[in-house]
Amino acid sequence: MTIRLFYDRWPQYERRLVESIRDLTPEQLALRAAPEHWPVWAIASHVAGTRVYWLCHVLGEPGAETTPFTDRDGAGWEDDLDHPRSAAEVVGALEVTFEIIDAALDRWTPEMMGDTVERSSGDVRQIHSRTSILQRLLTHEAYHGGELAIALGSHHLDPTFIWRADDPLQS
Repeated sequence: MTIRLFYDRWPQYERRLVESIRDLTPEQLALRAAPEHWPVWAIASHVAGTRVYWLCHVLGEPGAETTPFTDRDGAGWEDDLDHPRSAAEVVGALEVTFEIIDAALDRWTPEMMGDTVERSSGDVRQIHSRTSILQRLLTHEAYHGGELAIALGSHHLDPTFIWRADDPLQS
């Protein structure tokens, strides 16, 4: 048995996130909820880059080399606000990084969820379990999904809404 059952809505959330970005123009991708906030393209790209950081660079899952976020120690392109990305680039990054999540959901078992990894940042040493990392990723994506909804909605565009009830059985 894998952990897929416990995270069965994540593919739906991913699909809806991608749908909200796919057709945006460069001008729409540059929108911000407020001047001090990140633009839409950077928020969505940050979601993709964070997946690779935690799953590949911290946990050692395969797949980083298939993404735009291969440098473990450097800033990714999602952090370069002077180089805006297109909808195709952002969607591509979301899709390829979700493949890493999707593979983990199919491969990891409940027994593996307590496995831990150590992460150091400066003088701070932290221990993370697979469970804590998946919870971190899912809540991180929900948080930034809310940011995207505010940024888009405040400019009268359809907001990102990952829990939209298209099908009562899938909401």
